[in-house]
Amino acid sequence: MSRVFQSFCLEAGAELLKAFRAPEFIIPTLGMPVAFYSLFAIMIPGSNNNAAYLLATYGIFAVMGPAIFGFGISVANERDRGWLDLKRAAPSRGVNYIGAKVCSTLLFSSMSLAIIYLVAGFAANVAMPTATWTMLLFVHVLATFPFILLGLCIGFLCNGNAAVAISNVFFLGFSALGGLWIPVMVFPQGMQTFAHFLPTFHLSEIALAVSGAPGQRDVSYHLIVVAIMTLILLAATMLAWSKQRSK
Repeated sequence: MSRVFQSFCLEAGAELLKAFRAPEFIIPTLGMPVAFYSLFAIMIPGSNNNAAYLLATYGIFAVMGPAIFGFGISVANERDRGWLDLKRAAPSRGVNYIGAKVCSTLLFSSMSLAIIYLVAGFAANVAMPTATWTMLLFVHVLATFPFILLGLCIGFLCNGNAAVAISNVFFLGFSALGGLWIPVMVFPQGMQTFAHFLPTFHLSEIALAVSGAPGQRDVSYHLIVVAIMTLILLAATMLAWSKQRSK
C-alpha cells in the first residue's frame, strides 16, 4: 500500500469516525428528509398519488444536507480551531483532506437516500423499473457535488458561527424556492422565474424526468445549466481556497 493511499485511508477513517460521533449531525441529516417525505407522501390523505414525484425531489433534498453542513460548518470550525494550519504544516496532501470529506458526504448521502427509497418502495408503494431506480440513484448521488462545492465556499470564507447561519439559509432557501418541497408550478410567476436561478430546481427537473413524472422537461437544458452552475461554484471554491492558503 502506497503512503499516499495509506494517508488518504487514515484521513477518511478519521473523518467518518468524527461524523459518527456527532449525533447532532447524523440525526437531522438522516432523519429530516425521510420525515418530510413520509409526511407529504404517506401521512397526508391522498398524498400517495404524488409519492413517486416527491421521491425525485426529496432525493435532492436528502443529499443537500450532508454536503452543505458537512463541508460548510465542519471546515469553518476546523479553520477557527487552527486545524487547517496544522494540516498545511503536516506532510499530508490537501487532496486527502478534501477527498476524505467527500467520501464521508457520499456515505451519508447514500444512507439518507437508502432510507427514503425503502420508505418509498415499501410504505408509499412506489413501483418503478429497476433501470429507473438505478438512474434516479445515479442522478441523486451526482447532485451532491454542486452542494459540496457550495459548502466548501462557505467553510473557507466564513467563521464557525456565520457558517451555521449561512448554511441554513442556503439549505432551506434552495429547498423551498427550488421546488423540492412544493412544486414550482404552484408558485407566483415571479417566484417561478427566480427558481430557474437555483441549482435545486434544475436538479429536481432532471430527477423528475428520469423518474418518468408527468410533464415535458428539456433535460439537455437543465444539464447545461447545472454544469455551468457547478463550474462557477468550482471557480469560487478555488478562489476561496487560494485566499485561505495565502493567510
